[in-house]
Amino acid sequence: MLTAFKQYLQRNAQISDQQFDLIAEGLTVKEVPKKTVLLFSGEICSHVFFVSKGLLRAYTVDGTGKEHIIQFAPEDWWISDRDSFYCHQPSIFTIDAIEDSIVIYLDHSFFEKAAALTPEFNNFNLKSLHNAIRYMQRRINLLLGATAEERYLDFIRLYPNLTLRIPQWMIASYLGITPESLSRVRKELAHKNFKP
Repeated sequence: MLTAFKQYLQRNAQISDQQFDLIAEGLTVKEVPKKTVLLFSGEICSHVFFVSKGLLRAYTVDGTGKEHIIQFAPEDWWISDRDSFYCHQPSIFTIDAIEDSIVIYLDHSFFEKAAALTPEFNNFNLKSLHNAIRYMQRRINLLLGATAEERYLDFIRLYPNLTLRIPQWMIASYLGITPESLSRVRKELAHKNFKP
């Protein structure tokens, strides 16, 4: 069950077989059925989740009960509330499974062991954190000033294989538009012969 994660780390962080065996001790792998909540808003997030198979999402719920999706995490993606995980603050996000998934739960000790074993992992982790910040800044900018079409095209660029795996209302929630607006955007793009 850890094979995909091992291959991911070998590709991206140059972890050797021996190093992986040392840092893999104590890792938790779970089969997570669709709709299972991995983190509730208000809890302290004690794990980073690596998606080996399936699809997760992080979202908030506003005062009117409306969901606002912050991130999707398909295969080979990490997802967490980093503020809660690193600063021990109550999470503002709920994280759940959109599909039946296989998820690896990574706690603080995993990151400490991996960092102590190899500087390549430190570089990889730092690059991942910078990328997360970069994506969030871009996302904020798009939400503040981009058209619905521009946001949808960015969604397709970031998540090229998810348009058929995610319900339209969830994509609309992520984009900050209504499902009706998303439907209009898709129709307009179809008239332009755009194919995702």
